[in-house]
Amino acid sequence: MQELLTENFVVVDGVRVHFGKAGSGPALVLVHGLVGSVGNWRRNIVELAEDATVYAVDLTNMGRSERVKGLDASLAATADRLAAFMEALGLDKADISGHSHGGAVAMMFAARHPERVRSLILFAPANPFCDFGHFLVRFYQTRTGKALARMVPYLPKQLHALSLRRMYGDPLRVTDGSLEGYTDGLRVPGTMEHILRIVGSWFEDMRLLQGELERIAMTPTLLVWGDRDRAVGLRSAEFLQEILQRSRLVVVPGAGHIPFEEMPEECNRAVHGWLSGAVSA
Repeated sequence: MQELLTENFVVVDGVRVHFGKAGSGPALVLVHGLVGSVGNWRRNIVELAEDATVYAVDLTNMGRSERVKGLDASLAATADRLAAFMEALGLDKADISGHSHGGAVAMMFAARHPERVRSLILFAPANPFCDFGHFLVRFYQTRTGKALARMVPYLPKQLHALSLRRMYGDPLRVTDGSLEGYTDGLRVPGTMEHILRIVGSWFEDMRLLQGELERIAMTPTLLVWGDRDRAVGLRSAEFLQEILQRSRLVVVPGAGHIPFEEMPEECNRAVHGWLSGAVSA
């Protein structure tokens, strides 16, 4: 990673949590997606650190953070662990950014810990209104789906690369180092079982999240979506915006499900603009 980024660990409720840190200024916390890690933000952290102190966290049981057997994988529990992470670092309030499942965590966090949220910055957040993503979840809840999921860490690198390219609007934009942000932690014992627990409680979590959205209706929120997102469809942004009254939507033409990684300049520019005026959104 860039030399300006420092790699750190903090003990949160007895568990070692890994995070990257860069910059100075108001806190900005980055939360990765379902199979992600700090490494997913490698093309964003230092650039965003021009406006903020950036904390990119590996959620417990993911990335380089410690594995805890049987950990509660629900959105609410994950959001509360994020609050404990901020408490351990002495962060009273932050702009909270999340991608995909991390975006759902961020929304639940804002509902449960509103005093800690200055604004939300959500990249294609998993949400109750995305039917296609829910179809995939249903498959991975089946016996066959679980069996296939447990094989994923041991698949050839070429198949992992194919899966990542499908998440991009243009597969030619996948750069060296992109894949490792998703695969490096997969073979660590406990990772895939934790992911399956997240998948197992998905629909209950989405139901609970839908019930909490009114609580964050007035939270300043930046939504960033690629118009070629095959995982969390852009159309679901319309439903979110009907509820999130202080939201702004930025559509990144040609980008897929991971716009901040695929087209970092456009996304960094959108976040820079947001951070300079989030309170008036």
